[in-house]
Amino acid sequence: MYNETITFYSKNPPNKWVLEKYDIKHFEDNSICWDDLEVYLKIDDNKVSDFSFSWETAIITTACASIFWESIIGMDINEIVEKKYDYIEELVWMPISPRRKQASVLGLLTTINAIYKYLWSDKALDFDDLID
Repeated sequence: MYNETITFYSKNPPNKWVLEKYDIKHFEDNSICWDDLEVYLKIDDNKVSDFSFSWETAIITTACASIFWESIIGMDINEIVEKKYDYIEELVWMPISPRRKQASVLGLLTTINAIYKYLWSDKALDFDDLID
């Protein structure tokens, strides 16, 4: 069972559109559950100032990604790339089952890899880098 926060965000995800003026976009998928996610980020002074996304995702992915993105508005990108699964768990106020952990961090993974692309870095993470 999911809590009220996850249920709300899965049904009412904010910013589901393509941001017209973005600095970077990035696509990731989760082949285990067939989720697809593309994020559009606007970055000003090394901080996320806006986001939007398009997706074909499950309930947990949609909710966790939406909650995560709202939490990073105004956050420095160097702080964002240090986040891991435990940050998502704190945001949604519940542990995610082992089967759904990859789904819960897809938004985080997509965002971190978008930031690395924005920084012209060759670095890219995968799910194992975010889940202990």
